[in-house]
Amino acid sequence: MNKKTLTTKETFTIGLMMFALFLGAGNLIFPPALGQEAGSSVWTAILGFLVTGVGLPILAIVAIAKSGGDLQKVSNKVSPQFGLFFPLVVYLAIGPLFGIPRTGSVAFEIGATPYTGEGLQTTSLFIFTLFFFGISYWLSLNPSKLVSRVGKYLTPALVVLLTVLAVNGFLNPVGTIQEPTESYMQFPFFKGFLEGYLTMDAIAALVFGIVVISRMKEHGVVEPNEVARKAVHVGIIAGIGLALVYFSLSYLGATSVSEIGMMENGGQILTAVSGILLGQAGVILLSLVIVIACLTTSVGLISAFGEYLKRVLPSIPYPLTTGIIALFSLLMANMGLTKLIAFSLPMLIMIYPVAIVLIILVLTEQAFNKRRGVFMGAVIGAALVSIPEGFITADILTAPLTSVLSLLPFFELGIGWIIPAIIGGTLGYFVSEDRE
Repeated sequence: MNKKTLTTKETFTIGLMMFALFLGAGNLIFPPALGQEAGSSVWTAILGFLVTGVGLPILAIVAIAKSGGDLQKVSNKVSPQFGLFFPLVVYLAIGPLFGIPRTGSVAFEIGATPYTGEGLQTTSLFIFTLFFFGISYWLSLNPSKLVSRVGKYLTPALVVLLTVLAVNGFLNPVGTIQEPTESYMQFPFFKGFLEGYLTMDAIAALVFGIVVISRMKEHGVVEPNEVARKAVHVGIIAGIGLALVYFSLSYLGATSVSEIGMMENGGQILTAVSGILLGQAGVILLSLVIVIACLTTSVGLISAFGEYLKRVLPSIPYPLTTGIIALFSLLMANMGLTKLIAFSLPMLIMIYPVAIVLIILVLTEQAFNKRRGVFMGAVIGAALVSIPEGFITADILTAPLTSVLSLLPFFELGIGWIIPAIIGGTLGYFVSEDRE
């Protein structure tokens, strides 16, 4: 039976579910690393991080709710061809190119590194990830019941552990906050803004936003405007939870440098800080919870990408596609967490501005009468800058591309794509009258 809106209890329950979807174990490694590098600028930097790491994912959920569909429907607003291309790129990013391998490398960094010798890291990583992705593949063949049941207990356990860690860190700081590193000295807010890309939550939200919307419809809320309105409410609940986690972890990172020094990645920081604040028993418990959380995330992502390929390429058996995804993820994970993050950043620099433009345009499409030209022009404008910026981040053609792009307003802040996107959208408005 349909009803007009959700009750307060239902809204809160779905908000907690949304919080659990976003709180992947992989996301926990970025705020501590930001804290270490940002130092005394940590609060300004984390605000920028929250814009892309929390605010954008919530807006993405609302955009999906408003469009009444999924990522492909949103992408089709640009063109049918883009509707096929962009979802594939997003699935590759959150799938075997970064999202899935990250689950294995984070699980190893936090769950195994504290107990392996320095000289055995390469061999240990391979053995660990071989078992990790082997189990992930096996579970992905029938993921629904096990993953949902484990998830019910894992998220609360992880939240309790993080709360204990955060409270200890605030009452008994590990050390003193240091000066920021060079990259955070001039524009810490915008540096944090770019670091938020690494969570991948905004593009992931475009994919699993349909899960949140389906849950609302199961409760009888089907009217599109009401679904979009309640998506804002559940998003705020999830956002508050995520913000508290990110603030706490960035503070722990900022206060850790004087005691543990600068470390390569957030997994190492989290392990070291946990050892100081919670002792060896705390490290073991945190390791166990995060390894299982990473495993369930891996299974979920492998299954999601496998189902997507099943729709696009129905002739290829699901067990074969998921097997290839797991094998490729295994190879990528053996780059190691630090190199994997460095590898993924150029790709995310290319994708994120396009995703941001899509989200904003879907939320404001009534203002320009849903003209397809606006979508197409703005996306092209953003991509013309974000793709070269990705090459610069990858250290490819750095000098010539920088000399051209540096002429753009806000380029030094990492958001040089904004003006070209506005210009492209404006031109598209006057050139085309076609509605999507």
